[in-house]
Amino acid sequence: MHQPIIDSHIHFDLYKEDEKRHILKVMEAYKVTDLISVSRHAQSAQENIELAKQDERVKVSIGYHPEQKLPNQNEVDKLFELIDGYQDEIVAIGEVGLPYYMRKDNRSIKVEPYLNLLEKFVQKAKELDLPIVLHAIYEDAPIVCDLLEQYSVTKAHFHWFKGDAKTVKRMIDHHYFISITPDVLYEAEIQSLVQSYPLSKMMVETDGPWPFEGPFQGQMTHPKMIHETVMKIAELKQCEVAYIYENLFQNTKDFYKII
Repeated sequence: MHQPIIDSHIHFDLYKEDEKRHILKVMEAYKVTDLISVSRHAQSAQENIELAKQDERVKVSIGYHPEQKLPNQNEVDKLFELIDGYQDEIVAIGEVGLPYYMRKDNRSIKVEPYLNLLEKFVQKAKELDLPIVLHAIYEDAPIVCDLLEQYSVTKAHFHWFKGDAKTVKRMIDHHYFISITPDVLYEAEIQSLVQSYPLSKMMVETDGPWPFEGPFQGQMTHPKMIHETVMKIAELKQCEVAYIYENLFQNTKDFYKII
């Protein structure tokens, strides 16, 4: 029997219109109570704000996804105007971070300008006492941890995290949150992370519409997939499924201050 759950990281604005309508229509049936919809840039943020106005189950996070060309100053100004203007409505700053995959493909890309932009977002999260949603994996994660520690930011959510044991320990020590995607069903690296990370600092996500493999091959990424993620976490943690549901749901509500 499914229990209530929250998709803690989804790019809801990226879905086609009919897909959005379908997801919103069936959320209640699948006991998905809320969607934390993260933004990629200013236009994405505005689209998410409109979606939230139409359906209060869509919770907005405003940021600039790092796996793209750096924004110009006008774009940066617009983003921070939106954050300030909607600071009482949004639930977080994000998705922000460092361009790991772009730099892997193109070694000429410098990390420093992205780090400077990320620092501005970290400062704003600290100023407004909002959580920050991070795209920071492997060797980028310690760099981001340094920045969080510099500004004493503790409300950090590393989505779809991947990294070494030393960084995992550091994140646990600082009480940072992670979220687990449906690839936990078939990726040993993510399964190992689940086993080592405290349930008290864990959430679940889809990162939709990003597609998945394994049992989800060829399917539209849907928040209902989270239930299979929960079942796998329960198996890996050797805990009752109901207990896992209750903790993941409450963790996400508390972290994002969802009433």
